[in-house]
Amino acid sequence: MCYLCAMSKCTPSPTLSKNDEKLIRSLALKKYRDSENLFIIEGEKSVDEALASRLEVVRHYRLSDIGPEAMKRISQLTTPSPALAVIRKPAAVTPSLPPSGVSIALDSVRDPGNLGTIIRLCDWFGIDHIFASEDTVDAYNPKTVQASMGAILRRQVTYTDLCALADSCTSAGIPVYGTFLNGENIHRRTLNRERCLIVMGSESFGISQKLAEKVTDRLYIPPFPEGSLTSESLNVAIATAILCYEIRRS
Repeated sequence: MCYLCAMSKCTPSPTLSKNDEKLIRSLALKKYRDSENLFIIEGEKSVDEALASRLEVVRHYRLSDIGPEAMKRISQLTTPSPALAVIRKPAAVTPSLPPSGVSIALDSVRDPGNLGTIIRLCDWFGIDHIFASEDTVDAYNPKTVQASMGAILRRQVTYTDLCALADSCTSAGIPVYGTFLNGENIHRRTLNRERCLIVMGSESFGISQKLAEKVTDRLYIPPFPEGSLTSESLNVAIATAILCYEIRRS
């Protein structure tokens, strides 16, 4: 039992109705997550964090209350977890240029695991503003939520026109960083750690040509030793981790 339940501040749903089961199973699909304005999160720690968060937990279930067969029917995991919560999505944020700080822009990132890992990275490195192109995978995809390890409860992804966002940054004198194979070695650059936009491209094609034209500073993450024969490229989540570390390094 979670510590909030122990303090009588919340009560797990003791039963699972057929309607509840139908609703929860439907949330595996984006169209139902959008129409119902709900998503699910699984895992005892993540559910406890959800109950303590600012978000509204519509209902939550414990394995000990509903039994393994019922949990198996509603879980999106191969091995059902001990807890699952249905959460109302936070109100959409109007896309706008952040007044300060570091922002991440994700261009056509399609893998939900990568997006979830990037949300988790932003949570770790204190990056509040995560923007994404409209064709980036849904932030509330169950695999994205799982990969975020609870960070989705504290960080929100805003879907918008990234070219327009980059133009706004340039007009405001804010550098727009992006990684390219022909970019400048990131370790030899002095980065603006106070205010910038970091653009990360898709797993297959990198930053799109149209958006690449908006990037003001092309960066390159070199292999070690530099110039050696290595893999063709880095996974987008790993590359994001390196850039986040560099931008936060004092």
